[in-house]
Amino acid sequence: MVERLSVSHVRERLEYKMLVASKSAYQWVRRSSPAQVVFVAGMQRSGTNMLMDRLERSYLTDVYHERDPRAFDNYRMRDRAVIRQLVERSRASTFVIKALCELEQLSELMTEFAPAKTVWIVRDYRDAVRSALISFGNFTKQVARIAADRHVDDWRARGMSDATHALVRQLWHPEMSEASAAALLWYFRNVLFFEQAFDRDPRVRLVSYERLVQEPEQECASIFGFLGVSYSKEITRGVFASSIRHKPVSGIEPAVAQLCEGLAQQFDSCHARDARP
Repeated sequence: MVERLSVSHVRERLEYKMLVASKSAYQWVRRSSPAQVVFVAGMQRSGTNMLMDRLERSYLTDVYHERDPRAFDNYRMRDRAVIRQLVERSRASTFVIKALCELEQLSELMTEFAPAKTVWIVRDYRDAVRSALISFGNFTKQVARIAADRHVDDWRARGMSDATHALVRQLWHPEMSEASAAALLWYFRNVLFFEQAFDRDPRVRLVSYERLVQEPEQECASIFGFLGVSYSKEITRGVFASSIRHKPVSGIEPAVAQLCEGLAQQFDSCHARDARP
């Protein structure tokens, strides 16, 4: 099993390098200027990497991941003047960049880089918390600092409304578990979607992680249609639904879970509305 996984990983890396090389050659010949800027947004561990990978498979996109030092410093977007230079130098018709630590800035970013759009992906909070607990840590300490002072120098607290901070202060206590703190973080970063009225903004497309991995062709075709980028079935290669609730998550306090469930229902309502003909 180890060898097969290793071979699969090597094959994927080779295919990726070939894709990047062929895209660069294609875009060098075409030398088009970006017609739009696309921001890929959402909470960490919500599937933004997978969505970025899908967008990167198109020959019409120039994609900047949060690990790219040209556009990011320690996972945070560099100064807008730097991003502007990258956009101006791009040879693709669609310039794509991650915006996770910048969720509260998206309205400004879309205005400044107009014409621009945002694709915001949301994942079930239980799966997002489970994945976050594996990948990160110190959620309890992070929430403690924010509960004490939302103006603390922490990107997680930026853009937080009075109402949201009041909820964080109400729910926070010194014995809060890592799972509860991670779930609370999922809430107060994702609630920015509604607090910025993105549910009524035609420049913003909400994407369900669960729908994307279960119906990749349909969802990707819809996303690419929203962006006005040509779509092919090769885009969905490598998308699997094995990451949906494969293990239970414990330790989320009932009050925090109730808060997250309420926000999840709001997202479900948006998905239902958008799905109507």
